[in-house]
Amino acid sequence: MSDVKTAIRLAVVGHNPLLYLCTTEEDRVVGVLRELAAEPGSGLSEPRLWSCTHGLEGVEGGAAMTDPAAALAAVAAFEGPATWVFADLAPFMQRVEVARRLREFYFAAREKGDRRIVIIAPETVVPEMVRKEVHLIDVPPPDEDAIGAEIERFRRDHPDCGLRTEDWTEVLLALKGLTLAEVGHILRRAARGGQATREQIMEALFAEKEMLVRKAGYLEFCPPRLKLSDLGGLDNLKDWLEKRRRLFTREAMDAGVQMPKGLLMMGVSGCGKSLAVKVISSFWNLPLFRLDMNLIFSGAYGNPESAFRGALNTVESVAPAVLWIDEIENSLGMDEKSGVHIASHIFSAFLTWMQEKPPLVFIAATANRISALPAEIIRKGRFDQVFFLDLPADSERAEIFRIHLARNGIDLADVDMNILTIMTEGWNGAEIEQAVIAARVEAYYEKRKATQGDLSASIARIVPLSQTMEEQIKFIRSWAFSRAMPASKFGKMKRRLVQ
Repeated sequence: MSDVKTAIRLAVVGHNPLLYLCTTEEDRVVGVLRELAAEPGSGLSEPRLWSCTHGLEGVEGGAAMTDPAAALAAVAAFEGPATWVFADLAPFMQRVEVARRLREFYFAAREKGDRRIVIIAPETVVPEMVRKEVHLIDVPPPDEDAIGAEIERFRRDHPDCGLRTEDWTEVLLALKGLTLAEVGHILRRAARGGQATREQIMEALFAEKEMLVRKAGYLEFCPPRLKLSDLGGLDNLKDWLEKRRRLFTREAMDAGVQMPKGLLMMGVSGCGKSLAVKVISSFWNLPLFRLDMNLIFSGAYGNPESAFRGALNTVESVAPAVLWIDEIENSLGMDEKSGVHIASHIFSAFLTWMQEKPPLVFIAATANRISALPAEIIRKGRFDQVFFLDLPADSERAEIFRIHLARNGIDLADVDMNILTIMTEGWNGAEIEQAVIAARVEAYYEKRKATQGDLSASIARIVPLSQTMEEQIKFIRSWAFSRAMPASKFGKMKRRLVQ
């Protein structure tokens, strides 16, 4: 809030008579203008509003002035200090008579500096005729003080809501990026039963962010459904996530600990890269949004560069969040034959954004064809860590089997885990999952419990990727040897065996 006030104060001091405030929060900005007008010596008068439905406040016959050109003519004829707030002017600014009125007002009011027009609009639409005259202010989302004040009002209205002070601290951080109206909606929905728990507020928050993302259309919300225990093996990756679990908290921010920027997971197909991304979201209690690059390139949202910037702006507005870029090499990588970036403009924009993005956006990227990844993406500083996910070792396959056997209602006492791990040497996690599902389906069809025999039979029917793509897997392992950290604790040993 203070940043907006400071920007408006500087514009007033500079005698800028045409202010354009880009924001969806019309009521919040009008409130700021009223607060400034009440300050002695601010140079601002009490704001008078114009809208296309209610006309112009503060002038005789103003209610009938729903046409913007007529309202601007009345404003130009008004004598004395005044602050006019035009809420619906942006769509009309392309009309030549409206732009001409604004230009004339600018030249008439700039010297004395006691009259000004404030245009409020959710998008920046400034015609060429007045582009030099308009002073543009991008209004950021509410700061922590403003959100904290909204929370305090809610707590006064719901004294027995049951949340501890430390819970509210985490809720406040999670609410950043939303408008004050959205914050109010979330808190009231969470307290619909009289009490609001932290879980209810976070559930309402995730639902609100999902709705915002759906409106934008670039991103897909992935609901948090998985636990760390749903991820078999990958102990190095799990340790990395555990150590950074508390970094997206107010306590860590106050301590000055740098938040993680992102993670790149690459390796053999079917070894849990996408699953790991979903686990990050649930484990860190952050909403997960998947960026669909096919939509970006489709042209459905305008040219790809603008659509890509729009997607990044959208995820910034719902931070803290995890941004998932699946198979990053297909959209931001290189053509492996020519060595040319697939989409050079988008690639450059992405690199710049990674350097300048807000700390509350964590990037989780996955890649299969790792040789198509440019060096600029992999180098240190872009991502906090680059993990290589290899085919699971014996103990990891056993853990993956336990997860899927339990999920499919197969009693562990009825199977021989040693035999299963021996039979699936060189298998990935997705293949193990399909073998268990096939055994369960076969047993269900025959109206009996799944047995070791069912599992052995389903395993025998599957040809693993390590056989059909043996050379490609050897190449992937060789390429990743000195470029990535193994996600499994057995990774170094396995890679030595491959050499």
